[in-house]
Amino acid sequence: MLGSLRGVAQSVSYEVRMLLIILRVVFLTGRYHIIDFSFNQLNTPHLLIAVLIFFLLLVSFVAETNRSPFDFAEGESELVSGFNIEYGRGGFALLFLAEYSRIIFLGGLRVFLMLNLNFLFLIVLLVVYMSFMVIWIRGSFPSYRYDMLMILA
Repeated sequence: MLGSLRGVAQSVSYEVRMLLIILRVVFLTGRYHIIDFSFNQLNTPHLLIAVLIFFLLLVSFVAETNRSPFDFAEGESELVSGFNIEYGRGGFALLFLAEYSRIIFLGGLRVFLMLNLNFLFLIVLLVVYMSFMVIWIRGSFPSYRYDMLMILA
């Protein structure tokens, strides 16, 4: 019971902020189509307007992927990493493939929401850089407590 309450508190603390940031971009654009985000930013990209919101979206996406500073559901320092010993070869590979593809997807979503880019090479380069930032954050910052994540929101 207490674990489920902590999980809900974690979800609410970062998902509400993430939703408000995405709705801010949608309100500036006026439509929900991802192509319109790029057309709306022809004169001024959203990143130039709100650099702080760009980094808040990074923190929300790192919390969404349950990576190391915010890995409350599977605290590797407290547990024996249950999923690492429960799944065999194929299940373990699919689990980590899903985790890293989610990181790449959220990096691409951040690039499309906040930047106006027309070159595919530059888009791919920035998505790789956003994914690198998430992996770098995992190795650089210590784990937080639940109350620290809720204060962050």
